[in-house]
Amino acid sequence: MSKARQLADLGGDTANLEDISSVLSSGPLSNRNLIINGAMQVAQRGTGPFTNASGGYQTVDRFQLSGTMGGNFTLEQVSDAPSGSGFKKSFKALAPTGFSSPASTASAKIITSLEGQNLQQLLKGSSNALPVTLSFWVKSVVTGTYIFELYDDDNNRTISTAYSVSASNTWEKKVITIVGDTSGALDNDANSSLSLVWWIGAGSNFTSGTLNTSWASTVTANRAAGQVNAVASNNDAFHITGVQLEVGDTATPFEHRSYGQELALCQRYYQKSGGQTFNSFKTGADTFRVVNVQYMQQMRATPTTTYSSGWYTNFTDPIHFSAAYSAGNTTSEIALTSWTADAEL
Repeated sequence: MSKARQLADLGGDTANLEDISSVLSSGPLSNRNLIINGAMQVAQRGTGPFTNASGGYQTVDRFQLSGTMGGNFTLEQVSDAPSGSGFKKSFKALAPTGFSSPASTASAKIITSLEGQNLQQLLKGSSNALPVTLSFWVKSVVTGTYIFELYDDDNNRTISTAYSVSASNTWEKKVITIVGDTSGALDNDANSSLSLVWWIGAGSNFTSGTLNTSWASTVTANRAAGQVNAVASNNDAFHITGVQLEVGDTATPFEHRSYGQELALCQRYYQKSGGQTFNSFKTGADTFRVVNVQYMQQMRATPTTTYSSGWYTNFTDPIHFSAAYSAGNTTSEIALTSWTADAEL
């Protein structure tokens, strides 16, 4: 008996049985989305706004601003999302002063990176390499041509695709299918193998060539050819949300995970204390106080750790850390009130 017939016998909606049967036979119903925090729900570092010129991971987990246009950006998680989409948050990059004449070396892009060991099903570098399909929502003040780039960190290969923002300050959904790459296998490890790059602005070093619409070795001038300057004027802003990357040439409905699931996935890369206080115990001749803490999730790699004032690293690995405090000749306990552990790609 067919799956569709079984569903009908169980009282299923017969109007969509063929669609349901097709989905059941074409791929997994869960773990389709290779992106972590694509709905921009988790922001362990804070919602912002954070203003600086250096970019990096500032607010929404797993998404960072890279490059510089010659001045500050303001980054934040905002309660602005497409109506009726099921999304409530987005990642916003704002140019508070505008960059009307960027230098040739200038660039600004939003990036999320993926571990190679989570991408082996793409069969990249083989004759059976599979396509991937990206879907996302975008809103920008500036209309025009934008560039999305998929970058192979292991082999310095890249492919770029142009898409259009048609209406100013209006949410639009975009779907991009990228062919499989038969060259350059991805490393099967915990390091960055593929990076998803949304260009916001770029100088002539990145735009003076011909857009690289097929997989090829990276040529800098071809990476963002045609990209509009989305942050030319004061308070120009760029938002994204609903990011999904899946194997195959078809975009499926967004895979909404619970906040708890997304938080646990994000904590593989970054964790911070949740307000818990850790009391120390003494060691040696009343000269040190030590705490031992197990991370909430095993981390991608040995993280960089920071602590509340006075504490320093005694030992750390991807599972736990110990920290020490030079307390002098005293029997009193010293509390560790805050810490962060960073193992970002």
